[in-house]
Amino acid sequence: MSTRPGSPPPGEGSGPPARAAGLPPPAERGATVIPEKVVARIAVQAARTAQARRAAVPPDRSAPTAPSASAAVRTGSVRLHLSMDLPYPTDIPHVCERIQQDVAERVARLTGFRVGEVTLTVRRLVTAADTSRGRVR
Repeated sequence: MSTRPGSPPPGEGSGPPARAAGLPPPAERGATVIPEKVVARIAVQAARTAQARRAAVPPDRSAPTAPSASAAVRTGSVRLHLSMDLPYPTDIPHVCERIQQDVAERVARLTGFRVGEVTLTVRRLVTAADTSRGRVR
């Protein structure tokens, strides 16, 4: 490998020397902190997407309530708790497992946290409104 005269040897001077020399070492610069509330919002959006993809909730007289989430962040990992509506009939264990996996992958990808646990509570099972039936008299 050859270098031009007056240029630094390979591996040295890869960044601007004036700026790099004035910065403290990376370990002393600090860390990015993502609050639990933000992680929970990311989980809600991921749950909404997973709910639409994995368990399309049928239209109903009272629209399904949006998913809710809470997060507990501890040193690089997070535990999530989700609550949502699911359609009836559905394979509840299978759909819940897929939603948990989808949310865990999305939250890990967007936050950089390791997702240790995702618990899911099914608030209610939503059935399609049967509009062909009239009012019983």
